[in-house]
Amino acid sequence: MNEHTVKSYEDELNALMAECARMGGLAEAQVADSLDAVVRRDKAVADSVVQRDERLDILEADIERKAIRLIALRQPMANDLRRTVGAMKIAMNLERIGDLAKNIAKRTAVIAEAEPVIPATRSIERMGRLVVSRLKEVLDAYTASEVERAVAVWSRDDEVDEHYNSLFRELLTYMMGDPRTITASAHLLFIAKNLERIGDHATNIAEIVHYEITGEDMLSKRPKTDALDLA
Repeated sequence: MNEHTVKSYEDELNALMAECARMGGLAEAQVADSLDAVVRRDKAVADSVVQRDERLDILEADIERKAIRLIALRQPMANDLRRTVGAMKIAMNLERIGDLAKNIAKRTAVIAEAEPVIPATRSIERMGRLVVSRLKEVLDAYTASEVERAVAVWSRDDEVDEHYNSLFRELLTYMMGDPRTITASAHLLFIAKNLERIGDHATNIAEIVHYEITGEDMLSKRPKTDALDLA
């Protein structure tokens, strides 16, 4: 393999990872905007999130196509193969995060018309900010190839679960205490579950980054405290 071919190969791999990082930034913005739409009861922002979701679908398909082409033509090995497959797997998680953000945004219309449950909405906002923060941290870890930062996100997965469990109990209390809050509380409960799932995808990405850099799987089971999820 001559010097020109090596540089071309490295450029392709770097471009693939850069596109994945760019997709990560878009997914992060989708989650943040969907959260803002719910908290502010802003239908226009919610509609924007729904409309922008297709862009993530297109990017995910493009990254998968480029990764498969790179594997077929360049036959990467060891670390390069892990980087290529890692980009494809991270893109899959980001596409799913976009879908979850779209689901959150779609509930804004109903929440905007329902009796507001302000304390629970504030709890949703706190949980959402935590999830957005986790997503940003793990994407920064991926971009900088910093395994310690990825492991830090992975090790704090249970904090999101704790927020979800607390919100679940809080919303049940509101629904039992005042029937007028049932509609909004039910939708907020679904939103909380979507946020919890986004947190899981951030943890998935942390595991992918760890394997990409070290070539090893996480040795311990991920920390979970979601006792309410029986699925």
